[in-house]
Amino acid sequence: METSFIPPEERPWKRDFFTIWGGQTFSILGSQLVQFALVWYLTRTTQSATVLATASLIALLPQVFLGPFAGAIVDRGSRRKIMIAADASIAAATLALAGLFAAGLIQPWHIFTVLFIRSLGGSFHYPAMAASTSLMIPKEHLTRIQGVNQMLAGGINIIAAPLGALLLEALQVQGVLFIDVGTALIAIVPLLFITIPQPPQTNSAGKRGIKGVWNDMMDSFRYVRSWKGLMVLFLVATGINFVLSPAFTLLPLLVNKHFGLGALQLGWIEAAFGIGVVVGGLILGVWGGFKRKIITSLSGILLIGATMACIGLIPPTMFGLAIGVYALTGFALPITNGPIFAVIQGTVSPEMQGRVVTLIGSAATAMMPVSLMIAGPVADRFGLQTWYIIGGAACFLIALFSLSSRALINIEAGPPGKLAPRLESRIAD
Repeated sequence: METSFIPPEERPWKRDFFTIWGGQTFSILGSQLVQFALVWYLTRTTQSATVLATASLIALLPQVFLGPFAGAIVDRGSRRKIMIAADASIAAATLALAGLFAAGLIQPWHIFTVLFIRSLGGSFHYPAMAASTSLMIPKEHLTRIQGVNQMLAGGINIIAAPLGALLLEALQVQGVLFIDVGTALIAIVPLLFITIPQPPQTNSAGKRGIKGVWNDMMDSFRYVRSWKGLMVLFLVATGINFVLSPAFTLLPLLVNKHFGLGALQLGWIEAAFGIGVVVGGLILGVWGGFKRKIITSLSGILLIGATMACIGLIPPTMFGLAIGVYALTGFALPITNGPIFAVIQGTVSPEMQGRVVTLIGSAATAMMPVSLMIAGPVADRFGLQTWYIIGGAACFLIALFSLSSRALINIEAGPPGKLAPRLESRIAD
């Protein structure tokens, strides 16, 4: 049910987009419930920062090594079919894991394997959805839609963590996994009936097999490299993920070991984070950000760095303060991410978006395993709060550096006239 590219203004874009968006909302909720259940299971049964870091590392591998290839496949293939296949494979793996839990045969490596498969499916699903968005929505609404998306993510965080804690008590882990299978089916159904437009095909799309995919992937490297502002954004995303990913990964252990609390309190702090995201997304959706979207994003990064460092300084007796500070972190997240996504969707050529999104995402994600391998042992040796202080301070400094980059500040002007047009003409030739 794909079509060639038709401008969003000439189609019933609100009906089509928000119907798919609604199905994805249920799927994201199911995924969040699974994430909460599996992370808490590993936290409770192992009490090890290294195990949590290892689980996150394994889940990142597909995004690191297959992300650029996935983006090339997305840009040359049917984005609708790719999303259906990704959702179906994730549901099948989750169903198998639920069976192992129900049979009492579960081992940590089973969880690691399913986390790998879920990440593999996400490596294809996310760029397919992200690259389709700019073709389904008029450009002037992209920032506000991203604000709505960020608000949705926060709302799900509010619901998922406390709901996950309650469901673990009532249904056990396998029950939560079965719920995720059902929400995946809800996401698949709209994709069976709704048209998703396809972008113009690049010259290399006519080349089949590995060679064609490889050429598409190399085009994305040349595209980013030729555009200095996009290259700086690439480096900023890499640095931020390196310093901050361990802090998010180690949160369950921080709640359990540093504050001496349980799953319910983990639900509270994650719900507070979600409330912050909802408020931030709502404000972004109404406000739209500063005239230069990248300034809005860098302001959010400054706030994230400050709040993460503060969490590292909070004593064990002040968990309430930690909840408030983490809510501020959540508030800053949509202020950071929403405008960045809007910049990419509004300035990068539609036929390149799948590749560019996955290239930036893969590069940023590639730094996360390195930081997790460092952060796990560091946290076990020097205390969990150490990495929050280090990561927060580094994040703050990265944002300050980025404000001095003229190429990044002017990224919304589009690719430079002397470099990118040559590349784009070669791609479209």
